[in-house]
Amino acid sequence: MDDRPERGPRTLSLRRQLVIWVLLPQLVLWVAGGFATYRLAVRYVNQAADATLSQATRALARRVKPIGNGLLIDFPRAAQEVLETDPNDRLFYMVSTPPGEFILGNNSIPMPPPSMRPRLNDPYFYDGEIHHAGPAGPRDTMKVRIAALYLPYAAPEGKEQWMLVQVARNMAHREDIFKMILMDTLLPLSALIPLLTLIVWIGTGAGLAPLLRLRKEVEGRSPLDLAPLQIESAPQEVRSLVGALNTLLASVRQNVNAQKRFIADAAHQLRTPLAGLKSQTALAIAATDDPALIARLKLVDQSATRGAHLINQLLMLARADPEAAAASDKAPLDMPAFVQEIVAEYVPRALRAQIDLGMDDAAPPADGKPLRIEANALLLREALTNVIDNAIKYTGRGGEITVRVAPDGDHVLVTVTDNGPGIPEADRTRVFERFVRATDQGEGCGLGLAIVRDIVAQHGGTVELQDAEPHGLRVAIRLPRR
Repeated sequence: MDDRPERGPRTLSLRRQLVIWVLLPQLVLWVAGGFATYRLAVRYVNQAADATLSQATRALARRVKPIGNGLLIDFPRAAQEVLETDPNDRLFYMVSTPPGEFILGNNSIPMPPPSMRPRLNDPYFYDGEIHHAGPAGPRDTMKVRIAALYLPYAAPEGKEQWMLVQVARNMAHREDIFKMILMDTLLPLSALIPLLTLIVWIGTGAGLAPLLRLRKEVEGRSPLDLAPLQIESAPQEVRSLVGALNTLLASVRQNVNAQKRFIADAAHQLRTPLAGLKSQTALAIAATDDPALIARLKLVDQSATRGAHLINQLLMLARADPEAAAASDKAPLDMPAFVQEIVAEYVPRALRAQIDLGMDDAAPPADGKPLRIEANALLLREALTNVIDNAIKYTGRGGEITVRVAPDGDHVLVTVTDNGPGIPEADRTRVFERFVRATDQGEGCGLGLAIVRDIVAQHGGTVELQDAEPHGLRVAIRLPRR
């Protein structure tokens, strides 16, 4: 049977949540910073490009002079070739008068949008597209930045005319500058994000370390250990949590101690009346010859014996609680000699039950060190006698019980193996609970294995029920080696 609590829906750890909530604003700021950087780059590059276009427009306007009935355009062929040499940063120009009537340059430059009202001698700028012949022959569409300058000039007969001078520049070069500025700005910030993530991860780990220590201290405890938790040099929030847990543990410990004191006091009070009942029953049996009355008195004696055994088990269970065990004295114990002494005490009882009880001679430890543990001899004796007593009770006549002490790494392994009926695997966890029995045979009260579990746990060990070959039960007790 699996006693572990069921897991709920899988959620992110507190550390991951903290990292996400710290880094998420950083990513938002990174995106916002990239957008703001791009907008600033567009603004400043446009300002620089517009200044260049403005100068080019005015320079071109100076090359157009009114003479007589027309215009003199002093624009050498060499200057035209310079403007159109670089295919990646080409300058297009057009002169028209009146505005829209092509005179010179590239007649595919779009006119200013209707929303822009003409301003004399004051250039203004807008974006547009130029359709021109590409290198392969077909016409291409090119995005350009255009500067437009309206200039007045005196026409024949004294009429004032307008002249429109336009200069357009390929935007590809400008967009390359945008991308360069954006990359040069965002790449260092992007490189900082993994570094920031690492710093935040390490920082949250250091901040949550007290919680991890608290978890380890709680996980490493026995369910019966209600001593206060100890977390030093922890943040205020963790100390508050530990204080709340200690308050809860103190309340639970107080209630448990009250119940144990009640059990111990009641058991002590019941021992004397039961002893008197057994004595009076023995006297009554000796004083009568009535077979029916003797049979009833024997049943009373058996009930009194069973009650006395239950009381003794309750007293031992009270002594095996964590606080009582912690307060008891522990001393080095030579396990082979200690177990052999207990087995020798139970040999006469096993012989009366026609059971072969013996101790197997184990091989000496490979490291040459004696098999010693640090233990309370009285409590450990009670645990081992409970195991051997159960084996004698339930193995049956003609059975065999073998006790063995052997090294098991850093532990001492004590096994009690019998060839009796054993315990079904489904009941092997449940029988360690109090007042639970795996069979209705015998006169047990269901506390023996609970006492064994508590005593072994208080000594830092484990107890396990296993199958024996060809049949039977093997009780394996592991205790830390000294």
